[in-house]
Amino acid sequence: MTNTLILYSTVHGQTLKICNTIAEQLRQHGEQVTMAAITEAPALASFDKVLIGASIRHGKHRSNVYDFIREHQAELDAKISGFFSVSLVARKPAKNTPETNPYMQAFLEKSGWKPKLMAVFGGNLNYQGYGAMDRNIIRFIMWITKGPTDPNTCVEFTDWQKVQAFTEQFAAA
Repeated sequence: MTNTLILYSTVHGQTLKICNTIAEQLRQHGEQVTMAAITEAPALASFDKVLIGASIRHGKHRSNVYDFIREHQAELDAKISGFFSVSLVARKPAKNTPETNPYMQAFLEKSGWKPKLMAVFGGNLNYQGYGAMDRNIIRFIMWITKGPTDPNTCVEFTDWQKVQAFTEQFAAA
């Protein structure tokens, strides 16, 4: 039985929701799955595979994601590993692949890590779930990028079929 670790860095919970979906699908493939916040990661030695999911916050992945990768890069490189990024930018067809997503490209350059499998997923836009400052910043960004700006908007941009396809790839790795 494959022993898989899924680590997540989430702010508003969509990355965790995606990780839970992936974990359930991997369990259906017979994998034993452990999930943890990246800040509470167990030792990697007992895992065959490691998947990291991280959301974008104010245009960047959180620093603890980079810290973890820097500290464990040799172990990640020695295992089947994957990474996915969650952002509202990934809602756009021209920016929803690892090759075309600017946040993924910045992540790869900054981290120096080359995961074996990568994906980019759209996030969840819920203005009512944000504090006043975040709500206004995100509305401004959405206005610039021609996204929804109505303060009552709550829309999930995650393509669940794409999540399932990525999970199938990771399960087969």
